[in-house]
Amino acid sequence: MASADLRDELLCSICLCVFKDPVMLRCGHNFCRLCIDRVLDTQDQSGVYSCPECREEFPERPVLMRNITLCNVIGRILSTEPHQEEITGIFCTYCVDSPVPAVKSCLLCEASLCDKHLKVHSKSPEHVLCDPGTDLEKRKCSVHKKVLEYYCTEDAACICVYCSAGEHRGHQVERLDEASEKKKEKLRNVLQKLTAKREETEERVQSMEERRRKAQEKASGEAERVTALFIDIRRRLDDLEKKILSEISRQEKEETLSLSALIQKLEIKKAELSMKMRHIEELCNMTDPLTVLQEPDTGDLCDPEEGGGDEDTGGHYRWCHNGDDRDVAVISDTLHTLCDIISGIRSGIYVEVPADILLDVNTANNNLHISDDLKTATWTREKQNRPETAERFQEYQVISIRGFTSGRHYWDMEGRRSGRWRVGVCYPSIARRGQQSYIGDNNKSWSMRRYNNNQYSVLHDGKEIRLPDKISSNRFRICLDYEAGQLSFYELCDPIRHLHTFTATFTEPLHAAFSLPYIRSNGCVVDNWLRISS
Repeated sequence: MASADLRDELLCSICLCVFKDPVMLRCGHNFCRLCIDRVLDTQDQSGVYSCPECREEFPERPVLMRNITLCNVIGRILSTEPHQEEITGIFCTYCVDSPVPAVKSCLLCEASLCDKHLKVHSKSPEHVLCDPGTDLEKRKCSVHKKVLEYYCTEDAACICVYCSAGEHRGHQVERLDEASEKKKEKLRNVLQKLTAKREETEERVQSMEERRRKAQEKASGEAERVTALFIDIRRRLDDLEKKILSEISRQEKEETLSLSALIQKLEIKKAELSMKMRHIEELCNMTDPLTVLQEPDTGDLCDPEEGGGDEDTGGHYRWCHNGDDRDVAVISDTLHTLCDIISGIRSGIYVEVPADILLDVNTANNNLHISDDLKTATWTREKQNRPETAERFQEYQVISIRGFTSGRHYWDMEGRRSGRWRVGVCYPSIARRGQQSYIGDNNKSWSMRRYNNNQYSVLHDGKEIRLPDKISSNRFRICLDYEAGQLSFYELCDPIRHLHTFTATFTEPLHAAFSLPYIRSNGCVVDNWLRISS
């Protein structure tokens, strides 16, 4: 009873037969590889994949993992079963009262035999026994109706004894079991290789799935970080807006009170002036000269402070400038924060599309050694003895095999800490000899340069711009946005730091480029190197 229950656990729920090459889904259920492949093929049309047993759905077509343990268990159980033939469903021809599983079939009698009838069956050579089967006619020669006993290696055909003496006379002939064992041995070798390749492929699939999972986790984390940053920025901007508006309102009230007092004072002065003007008009209208002359001089009627008051208007300007000084600093800090975030977002975008840069040996100067993986260039005294061609640089330079004509790409590089070098991009039409062949010294190339005492600059068309001196890393990132016409250089520190961006309209393919002159250290010439580290 226990054996029967165990056999039920070894049945595929799709074909209801014992597992053949069992594979497992992520939900833990097992199926024959062929059976589940057929099911998944039918699900390809809808794009929805699910387990036939538990109906768990998968976002993509699930990877089938070979269940080696279950495969070994099935092999051991079937090897110890006294009646393997139960799986085949072949029963003894002579047991008519009740079906009894057959253990052998006789090709001559064209009958299947159980253990009991096999014991009393004829042992003569013409009675050939084989594993139980239903189509025994196929095991006989179609011409002579004799049992197929031999294999002709020249014609790759199974033949009977009459065939071996007839049309196959003189051919190399082997017994079926011997030929079968030889073919099985070849098939085992093929199977071993295929198994190794499949396991290798499964490992690669698992590795890719792990990379995809990590990429999704990274993207989710970056999205949360950016969302939190922008929430904080909005909060800071709201606080800044409220602060500035409050300050404007406060200063408006102060200025209003001050101006109101000044207006009141001026109104009083205006009234006094009006009164004096009326008195003067009265004097002008008098006919008595004595009265006119006895009045004080008209000059004495003017207020000596009448021309003043300019100082009262200066407060407004002082208020405006003082407010600007305070607020510009706050806004400047906010803009710097926004620029840092934008730089971080830009670098995050580029991280998703790294470029595979390989150096072109056919362009490398003969004093540059190119590594086997085509990622590292090293200046060396030893000439490389490569043929001199029109595309090879006469100076110590090399460019990449690949050129970019569209899209956004980036690659990382690192160089000798005490080295002198240039890195950047150039058109394939750049000169290959002379001063105009150096990247950055012409209008066909853009570069970043490291020279004495850890100093850096960027160059294009012979024009040089010094970069900040405080660059501590020897690792850098080059980002290219072809359609936008932008080439940017970053220092790979924590956090990543933007150094410079060139803006241009690109008209040819752009190739990554290295320039590596020799350097001296303590009076000796030493190897100088640059490496693609993406």
